[in-house]
Amino acid sequence: MRRTCLLLSLNLYLLTLQHTEAQNSPAPLKLIDFVLTPSANDWKYAVNQTASVQVTVLKNDVPLEDATISYELGPEMLPAEKKGTMQLKKGQGKIDMGTSKEPGFRQLVVKTEYQGKTYSSQVKVGFSPEKIAPTVTLPSDFMAFWEEAKAEAAKVPMDAKLTYLPEHSTTTVDVFLVNLQNYKKGQRLYGFLSKPKPPGKYPVLFSPPGAGVKPTSPSTFFADQGFISLSIEIHGISPLLDSDTYKNISTAFGDYWFNKLDDRDNYYYKSVYLGCVRSIDYLCSLPEFDGKNVVVTGGSQGGALAIVTAALDKRVKALASFYPALSDITGYLHGRAGGWPHLLSPRYAATTNTPAKLRTIGYYDVVNFAKQVTVPGFYSWGYNDNTCPPTSVYAAVNSVKAPKTLAITPITGHWRFEETNQASVEWLKQQLVK
Repeated sequence: MRRTCLLLSLNLYLLTLQHTEAQNSPAPLKLIDFVLTPSANDWKYAVNQTASVQVTVLKNDVPLEDATISYELGPEMLPAEKKGTMQLKKGQGKIDMGTSKEPGFRQLVVKTEYQGKTYSSQVKVGFSPEKIAPTVTLPSDFMAFWEEAKAEAAKVPMDAKLTYLPEHSTTTVDVFLVNLQNYKKGQRLYGFLSKPKPPGKYPVLFSPPGAGVKPTSPSTFFADQGFISLSIEIHGISPLLDSDTYKNISTAFGDYWFNKLDDRDNYYYKSVYLGCVRSIDYLCSLPEFDGKNVVVTGGSQGGALAIVTAALDKRVKALASFYPALSDITGYLHGRAGGWPHLLSPRYAATTNTPAKLRTIGYYDVVNFAKQVTVPGFYSWGYNDNTCPPTSVYAAVNSVKAPKTLAITPITGHWRFEETNQASVEWLKQQLVK
């Protein structure tokens, strides 16, 4: 009897726990939220024009009476020029953000406390951002360096290995694990290939990854849109490893973007950039390739690699890049934000601001690849991005002389709306040659 009671009590506890958890899913909204509204509808001002921001603090979507806020403002990603506090009347107030004498961005960070908890938000506004010029130096032998690197890498046999993955395939798409030799003998490159099942000839799409050392899953999205797609893992590690194994590998790898930064010939990203070219080699070798249409798309590090691939490989006919990383890294040396991974920010400059490392950066900065792009591009980013700051992105995109379609959504950070994502896919389809 006692055993039965214990079992009933345990079952009741588990049911109660499940019920409690079901009722405590993460909230999609904050109890206290901000609405930060720049005086310019497009969040852009001319140089020397004064900007202001209307601040509204909400509770339950209703202005919070007599809220007190603290704020900091100044150039994007740099120490604040001004700090202050303000009591909002009926939950609203206006903050003068000042102006900029040079093309660039200013940033406002606001905070308030409510019942012992701190809530915060930010907004960035641009000043003649279409005139932001890059700070990074273009080496005189930039393309010669990369042409020689590509020629050496091309001598390495691709040695492609393909493994069918039925558990990831669908009724319309076949998915494979791809294993290629890259850059030098013995170095492998992994990825997921997704192919539409109906026989025929298809355009190919290359999708390089965002930053990090982490497990990935194959996607059939682009294949369902009519592309043969290849997404890769850049570190030579099988993407089929479990997340715990990847966690250990990631800890061992550390911040790979610092690896051999003082050596342009052996910097970590050299094999990554050449791996992108090898990925195009593989896609173009497929018998189902239509022989004409090669496109590339990605975001963040993947957005950077999309630009790099289009610059290095003239088989690419169009690209879509979201908030590209690795752009105008030297911005911090010129009093403004630099691009991810912020190698020359005050946090790292003591060890990275050396002649050898600055020399290497010139050969890998995405700005210098953007200058080489000759095909149409779709470029999208937001202003509230602290990972790939808009100053750095503008420096790269402004350097592109080829046709550009811009999809700027100022309110977004290091993410994008699904509407923008779909717009990029439709744009890529429009670039295809019949």
